Order: sequence, then C-alpha cells, then structure tokens
Amino acid sequence: MDIKLYSFFSGAGFLDLGFEQAGFEIQFVNEYSHTFLNAYKYARKQMGIIEPCRGYYNGDITHFTLGEEREMLNNMVSEDKRSSIVGFIGGPPCPDFSVAGKNEGFTGENGRLTNTYKTLILNNTPDFFVFENVKGLWSTRKHREEYDKLKKSFNRKGYILIDRLVNALEYGVPQDRDRVILFGIHKSATNLEINLLRKHLESEFDWGIVNQASVKEMKNMEWPSQTEFKEDMSMPFPEGIREDITVEYWFKKNNVYIHPNAYDYFKPRQGIEKIQRICEGDVSRKSFKRLHRWRYSPTVAYGNNEVHLHPYKCRRLSVAEALSLQSMPENFVINPMLTLTDKFKIIGNGVPFLMSNAIGTCIRDFLLEFVDENFIRGR
Repeated sequence: MDIKLYSFFSGAGFLDLGFEQAGFEIQFVNEYSHTFLNAYKYARKQMGIIEPCRGYYNGDITHFTLGEEREMLNNMVSEDKRSSIVGFIGGPPCPDFSVAGKNEGFTGENGRLTNTYKTLILNNTPDFFVFENVKGLWSTRKHREEYDKLKKSFNRKGYILIDRLVNALEYGVPQDRDRVILFGIHKSATNLEINLLRKHLESEFDWGIVNQASVKEMKNMEWPSQTEFKEDMSMPFPEGIREDITVEYWFKKNNVYIHPNAYDYFKPRQGIEKIQRICEGDVSRKSFKRLHRWRYSPTVAYGNNEVHLHPYKCRRLSVAEALSLQSMPENFVINPMLTLTDKFKIIGNGVPFLMSNAIGTCIRDFLLEFVDENFIRGR
C-alpha cells in the first residue's frame, strides 16, 4: 500500500530523505526559500531520486490557507486519499522557541508558522502527520502551554497523538541534539476503535530508537576531555566509549576529505594563533568550539556566531564534515554554487538522517500493521 507524503518547510530535504528511504513516497514539496529548494533539487538529482509526483511549491505556506492555493492542496490530498495513505510532515522554523534564539513563541514571525501548519492539517485532514521542533517548545513553560493547546486542537479534529523528546544520540548520530517529535494518526484512517488505536500507539510505538543505552548513560561514558591542540597529531582510540557516535568515526565513514564538499569551509584571515590555542575537545565557549575526534559533537548549529573547529586541523569544519555529523549518506551533496553561509545554514536546520529514517520506519511499520488497505480503498 502506498504511503504518500506532503512535505512542508522542506529545507534541503534531510527529513524527507529519511522517510523516503524508509519506504514513503514524497508527493509534494513546499519550501519558502528558493536557495533551500535549489539545494533540495540538486542533492536528489545527484542521488538519482525522481522528482515528487505533484511537484514543488516555492512559496509561503500561508498561501495554502487561502483562495485557489487552499483549494488546490485540498483537491490533491483528497484525490490521493482515495487510493493511498496520506501524511503531512514538517518542522516549522524554530528560532522563536529556541533558548538560544528569539524566544518569542507562537506570536513571533516564525512561531506563527507553527499555527499555520496546524491549520493546514486541520483543513486537509491527512491520515497522519509528523511535527518536528526544538526542545524549547517542550521544556519552556510558556511555550509548553501553547504546545499543549496545539495538541488539543488535533484531538478535537479526531487525531490520536503520541510525542517524545528524542535525542540524536539515541539513533546513532554523532551529535547531542534534542528534538520534539509529535506523531498523529486520524481515527478515519483505520477501522479500529479509538481507545484500541490509542492503546496500540502507546504500547507498540517505539520511535525507532536503536540504542539500548539511555542518553544519560551514553553521556556518562568515559569520554576524553581535552587535549592540547597539535595539527594532524594522531591519537589512538580510547577504551570505554562508543566509537560509532564519535566525530572521527563519521569523518572516515563518509570519506569527508574526498567528498565534493570537502573544501567548502571558511578560511580565517586572522586569529590563527588564537585558534591554535584552543584545545581539542574544548566546547565550553559559545563560539570557536573545537570538537574532539573521540567524542560526539555538540548540536550542529552554526548561526549566532557559533563556530565549530576541526579536531586536529587549524580550520573550521567543512560542509562535508558537518554533513557527516548529521549522519547524511556519503553521496548527499550540497550544491557547490551556494554561498558558504547558506550551506551551513541548510545543514544546521536539517533533521539528522538516521533519526528521520528510524522514525519514518517506525511510522511505516505502525501504519502497515494497523491500517487496512481494503478500508482505505473503500472509504
């Protein structure tokens, strides 16, 4: 049975790619930034992935709540629901919920887009939806109150919900990155009684988490702390840690030094001596954090003057290296014609591939088990 996705706030498609490789079909893509959409198309063309059946829409998501665009989207979704399971996926821009961002919440310029995404879901009633956002939406009191109101709106529309604060480390990603994931399935998508559907969701939906160790246990491993920086100095692998979530493991896995984006990095014109004095593993400062090769990375986010340095080279991280820390496939390439600023912004905004793929696989398995194909075709 086909499971078709309508993707919003698509960026360069990190979330989409994870779901695609879990067996979903990307049907429609919406991205406001022409630059990001350009990156989306370029990467998939290089990977040989076909274009979405219903195409791309480069514009404001708000247009789909009004006039002809609203009718267009509603007609497409209604048509696809006649023969397929249809879902919406998206992560609205998050600066207004981020502790390090504007913190303006749902009233901020970006925060309002969360309510717009909600409106699209309520207007079109896809069989399921995925909503992704930053930890601040979950952990900050004023944002959590609005988030709970958001969930009540979905409940009233007939969605059964489950959510979780996940960390990228739980999925084998070499990065400490928290994200809120909300999954909702509509009662009309299955012939199961609502309470039974809710029971199955609560007892059998495991979020695709692959690591048996908790995030706390992983963080409490005997990770090396700091080492005096010496360019290209070798360092043996220490015992007592998980190699597969280390920076160096992923650098090697993705062949970052021969990747098409290997030489995409900012070259400092001054301050070289200052950079050389920063120890390998010193991530205590707000900016100019030097990663440790045998540890995982802090959250991959390079805005607000946050700079991450290569563990054993006297420079900032390259685009290829940053992609590897997002666990992207080795053959994922960002358009070399884009500016360095745009390339790093694209990466920082993305959902780690292994996380999106695991969550997508979990959702697919749940849908295929509890949604009957005959029921879908007969509704």
